[in-house]
Amino acid sequence: MSASFSVNRHFVALISVFLLAFGAVAASAQEKRGQVTNLPLPRYVSMKAAEGNVRRGPSLTHRIDWVFKRRGMPLQITAEYGNWRKVQDHDGAGGWVHYALLSGVRTVLIESDLLPVYTLPDPNSQVNAHFETGVVARLEQCTPDWCRISAGGYRGWTLKNNLWGVDPSEIRE
Repeated sequence: MSASFSVNRHFVALISVFLLAFGAVAASAQEKRGQVTNLPLPRYVSMKAAEGNVRRGPSLTHRIDWVFKRRGMPLQITAEYGNWRKVQDHDGAGGWVHYALLSGVRTVLIESDLLPVYTLPDPNSQVNAHFETGVVARLEQCTPDWCRISAGGYRGWTLKNNLWGVDPSEIRE
């Protein structure tokens, strides 16, 4: 066997190992799932209850750090442990909340003041309403750039990057 054949074979083997390792890391990063529900992590939910204790750890024996007091508020689940979900809000504040206080109903938080909500996903269409910063709206549909939302009896489309509670690449039909 020639020396160049041996070097080429080792080079190909090294590249193959690298590609397999890189692919496994990329796949695991894309497919992170909760240990309890097997649902994707992170993911968005909303507060079902009008009040919810946010604890330092996943049990009733852990200290309450604060209380979320806004029904429908969007939250991001980042971890699961038994009946507990580690959540964070728009500001990054969070902790452990019992799953019974959460809902799968999707909501978003308006991040731009006097955000125009259009009849169609087109800035040249009619404006149905303007939403203030901090309004919680129900999330209905999303295209790559636009989301259809509703709040206060008004419904329409707005650019996705003005909302917290939806991933930039998320599509909803």
